Amino acid sequence: MKRQDSRRRAKAARPAGVPVKRDRRAIFVIAGAAFLLVAGAAGFRTLLTGQRHAVVGGPYALTDGAGRRVTQADFRGRYTLIYFGYTHCVDVCPLTLATVSAALDEPGLRGRAVTPLFVSVDPERDTPPVVKDYVSRFSPRIVGLTGTEAQLRPVMDEFHVTARRRAGSGPDYLVDHSSLFYLMDGRNHLVGMIPVDSSANQIAADLARLLPGS
Repeated sequence: MKRQDSRRRAKAARPAGVPVKRDRRAIFVIAGAAFLLVAGAAGFRTLLTGQRHAVVGGPYALTDGAGRRVTQADFRGRYTLIYFGYTHCVDVCPLTLATVSAALDEPGLRGRAVTPLFVSVDPERDTPPVVKDYVSRFSPRIVGLTGTEAQLRPVMDEFHVTARRRAGSGPDYLVDHSSLFYLMDGRNHLVGMIPVDSSANQIAADLARLLPGS
């Protein structure tokens, strides 16, 4: 009798039409989704840093801080780490340049032939002197490049970079843009892409793995 009473109470405590198996199935679905998110983040980094894609990157002709014309041929035989940003960026760009500067100073990368390039996506404000002054605050190794809208557009298209000026912010406008590091080899071919939200140690580890002789 007691056993029957306890069964009735357990059945009454359960919401009608919601079997226990469905609850267990929901738990398994949630746990599986969490696992996929963690695994996906790791897989995304592996995909980016190991990707060789012929349609990413291409020739460019821009202007450095001294007003000189610079093309991909000037870096032939050297690896370049390209980042697209702008000098009036309030957070992501300065943090990114500071982090990559620290990464290139890691013991395992000192003396390695990697030239970081900062390419402006804001030609209206980023003149050669402005870009030169900006990158010098982070590292003498960084080469700042800019150009006219007509010069920058094909380069951004080649690297699949998007940039959109925010409306209604006046002369101090912000620019929403995509952010990735593009590691190019000595023939300007893509070796891999690195997320910009990586730590200096992680960037250094990715570069050490992607560069030859590592």
